Amino acid sequence: MTGSQATNYDDVKQYRLDPEREQQLLRSARECVFCWANKEGHPLGVITAYVPVKGKIWMTATRERVRIKAIARDGRSSVVITSTGTPMGGGKTVTYKGHTVIHDDPETKQWFYQLLAHGMAAAKDEGNAFTRNIVPETFVKFLDTPERVVLEFTPEMSIPFDGDKMAQGTAQAYADFAKEN
Repeated sequence: MTGSQATNYDDVKQYRLDPEREQQLLRSARECVFCWANKEGHPLGVITAYVPVKGKIWMTATRERVRIKAIARDGRSSVVITSTGTPMGGGKTVTYKGHTVIHDDPETKQWFYQLLAHGMAAAKDEGNAFTRNIVPETFVKFLDTPERVVLEFTPEMSIPFDGDKMAQGTAQAYADFAKEN
């Protein structure tokens, strides 16, 4: 345990998720929390499926969703991903601050729908009743509606956290505290 950790258990900067583990988290989680601000500046978020591709996070929604109107006004947004429910176990997270661009061209839509459909079909053994029935070609047609758009989120800053590192780094201090209390 470092000297600062011996006296300050609130400073979690040293428990950063390593870059390799961050990439593993991005590949293994299937959903993220996508966040934006409404007209009044209030933050909002929704859980949505995503696909990571070349450092960007791709999602979809229909134009009628409030997030699409908000992103059209102001692309500043964030994405939060957790390892809960993945093979990595819980306790690993990453939050990204960045910008989102809306795409509605047919080429981008078809490209993304294929990625999402094949990813969801690959997850069908995870016990989700919806993904169990996914046939990629049918799901692409299902998604391809005139009102659907694709969101391209580009991270500009990250806050990665590894709960396993924190547990290891504070185990003795917690045990000592528990004895005293």
